[in-house]
Amino acid sequence: MEKEFQRGRVQALVVRGNKILLVRHCLDGEEYWVLPGGGREPYETPEEGALRELKEECGVDGVLVRKTSEYYLGYDKYNAGCYWTYLIDIGAQEPVLGYDPELSESEQVLRAVEWKALDELSERDRAWLWSAGLISVPQFGEELNSWSREVSPTKKIN
Repeated sequence: MEKEFQRGRVQALVVRGNKILLVRHCLDGEEYWVLPGGGREPYETPEEGALRELKEECGVDGVLVRKTSEYYLGYDKYNAGCYWTYLIDIGAQEPVLGYDPELSESEQVLRAVEWKALDELSERDRAWLWSAGLISVPQFGEELNSWSREVSPTKKIN
């Protein structure tokens, strides 16, 4: 029996010093920063998908270093089931804003591509990066070790 294809979302984690390559999306009037990535195609492995998405959205070729995370969120309007994230090396290439080939020019959600430090991001955008395996990148694991052990308030979950 053939296994059912699970599209999921593939993501590229690209790091240069203490900065992370991110793409700004605008969707439903909300703007936020995410890792380059998107839906996996039926003909590709998650690794191939992450490299393809990086090329489409940031105009650079990469070399796969390793997987940093794999997790399941379920399916709904925004979640694609399984998320696979890979640490990818792009050397000295400079990224440029690409496009989503599945969307027409008027439907594009990509707005910018930039190198961002953690302190330049919202708490929510940082949370997604930690879930993508950022903690496994040495300089960011060291950053986490510098944080306080004090309890800080978070928003209440209903």
